[in-house]
Amino acid sequence: MPLNPPPDLPLNLPRLVIAAPASGTGKTMVATGLLAALRRQGLEVSCHKVGPDYIDPGYHALAAGRVGRNLDAWLVGEDRIAPLLRHAASTPRPADIAVIEGVMGLHDGAVGRGGFASTAHIARLTGSPVLLVLDTTAQGRSAAALVLGMQLFDKGIRIAGVILNRVGSDRHELLLRQALEEVGVPVVGSIGRSAAVVTPSRHLGLIPAAERHDEAERTVTALADLIEASVDLAAVRAIAGSAPELTAPAWDPAAEVERVASGVPVAVASGPAFTFSYAETAELLAAAGADVRPFDPTRDTALPTGSRGVVIGGGFPEVHAEALSDNAGLRADLAAFDGPIAAECAGLLYLAAELDGKPMVGRIQARARMTGKLTLGYREAVAEADSAVARAGERVHGHEFHRTVTDPAHGEVAAWRYAGDQGGSRQGFSVAGIHASYLHTHWAGQPSAAQRFVEACR
Repeated sequence: MPLNPPPDLPLNLPRLVIAAPASGTGKTMVATGLLAALRRQGLEVSCHKVGPDYIDPGYHALAAGRVGRNLDAWLVGEDRIAPLLRHAASTPRPADIAVIEGVMGLHDGAVGRGGFASTAHIARLTGSPVLLVLDTTAQGRSAAALVLGMQLFDKGIRIAGVILNRVGSDRHELLLRQALEEVGVPVVGSIGRSAAVVTPSRHLGLIPAAERHDEAERTVTALADLIEASVDLAAVRAIAGSAPELTAPAWDPAAEVERVASGVPVAVASGPAFTFSYAETAELLAAAGADVRPFDPTRDTALPTGSRGVVIGGGFPEVHAEALSDNAGLRADLAAFDGPIAAECAGLLYLAAELDGKPMVGRIQARARMTGKLTLGYREAVAEADSAVARAGERVHGHEFHRTVTDPAHGEVAAWRYAGDQGGSRQGFSVAGIHASYLHTHWAGQPSAAQRFVEACR
């Protein structure tokens, strides 16, 4: 069982969810700016993202000065959501407030599962009041009806305030405020159409902050300025402070796994090509006895000294394919490495023979290439064989998010066999100590993977 929360972490953690009726309304802009603005006020801010998204937490981390974390009920299970929130709010220092950015529209979750894993679902599980960001373009009094409908659709949540975005004029703002007053939802901020701060995007969404660090810091500063000028921060803090007592114990990686080794070196890919990872992965590996050692495949010419296992997560190897291919020293080191390797998505592409015609590591006999098709969604999968991360027949929850394909799509022994609406399809490769596939999993929802991997390294 998880340990009790640290005594210096109050049970009444102030918190709120930044949500919206739909994608593209400005949630990330508002959440990131709010994190930075609250930090300017001297607060320690814990930052969170609903869903499996890896990119937004990178901007959250820049704004808050601490690791961005995810809250996804599909990936980790409902029972772990509040404990993971408390863990994040106590690591590395107790937080004064927690800000949770939603995903898609407020009530959008896993397809066909009645809003499971939606922003509203996470708001219920954490008892967090909701601050709704409204795109008011071409909308007037109807905005109030929209907000009222969003509230009535799920009476288990509380929409405690609204931030108006893309407001056309002072008159437009007055009209909106009067309408929302009629339904009893306060307006705590108003952002004009000309005030937006643009963050560049590409084929899978925003460009990760790690790939444009200096520019990203300037973006975060501009967003903080915008929120300070447009939002009543005292009202936001009051809304966060109205959250009920959070009684869930803090998640503890040491309670999730057995310590099966001591200081076993495990290399974990990082750098601009491999920015997709959950902080809990490294925490679980360390709790199981690993000495986690980051390495950058675009620059480091060899694995960290003494590496006994390698974890290669997601990212954008297609964007950095030339640098990865040119680093022949590391490719040769990985080609000769005889320890266990766990690879997800970008890691799969890097281990392939080639990516868009450029030579890669060659541990997996497949060719990878970019396509125009986006593969996206939650998956339920069953391990096809014993590996360093799963037992044969073990069932896991994960997600896919890519625009590439491999030829072939799976090996003679696949990593996973998909269940549910994708039942029977095989995906990935399980061969010679390697477990590689497009499936992203969150090891907090599958902690045995970390313990099993360290055991294999040992």
